Amino acid sequence: MAEETGDTEGAVATREVASRAVGISKVYGHGETAVRALDGVSIEFPSGRFTAVMGPSGSGKSTLLHCMAGLDRVSDGEVWIGDTELTKLSDRRLTMLRRKEVGFVFQAFNLVPTLTAAENVELPLAIAGDRAERSWFERVTGEFGIAKRLKHRPAELSGGEQQRVAVARALLSRPTIVFADEPTGNLDSRTSGELLGFMRRSVDEFGQTIVMVTHDPTAAGYADRAVFLSDGHIVDEMAEPTAEKVLEFLKRLGD
Repeated sequence: MAEETGDTEGAVATREVASRAVGISKVYGHGETAVRALDGVSIEFPSGRFTAVMGPSGSGKSTLLHCMAGLDRVSDGEVWIGDTELTKLSDRRLTMLRRKEVGFVFQAFNLVPTLTAAENVELPLAIAGDRAERSWFERVTGEFGIAKRLKHRPAELSGGEQQRVAVARALLSRPTIVFADEPTGNLDSRTSGELLGFMRRSVDEFGQTIVMVTHDPTAAGYADRAVFLSDGHIVDEMAEPTAEKVLEFLKRLGD
């Protein structure tokens, strides 16, 4: 599936869609205690673009990310990664798809403390019985500024270095899409800016697709597009967001 991106000498260029949701809902619990975290959400994430997903606490943004990434099953609707519909997959096939097609970055880094940085970067591929090309490994770790820290274990790295290892790990398999859940939540402002700059360049230079949940307007300013959720619904979106425009919109959304 593709979306139109412009007209060049009469020909309409297209951009492939890396992931999409069609009318998805997610309900936790039953009866009077049921909580509808997502309610009929439809959205597309184009390939080679950086999308920020934002909204108040409890708006459904992390639930959306987890459902899109196949970490949680939807109650209704369809979720697609490329040409594969996730809701029809068995748990085993879903796990295999995530290993190959999806990269993850979490707020808590999720590095294995007994492994070196290099081993952590390569871990998902090793679990899948695969290996990255050496030139690609060196390019990714070099771009993220961790090439000289690859023999160190997580405890010997700063928080920013640990998160850069986590992002490099997510990119190494050349996934269709990377989902990042508050990746700068445990970092200071300078380190956050460095990490977001690396993520921005991975889109511009590697053609990576990134969907990032964040509460930070400054982080959203690195994205090509910001999507806003409230009470389980997508209420608006913004092209070429800036920190100032996002902050103003969030203030109105909270009123």
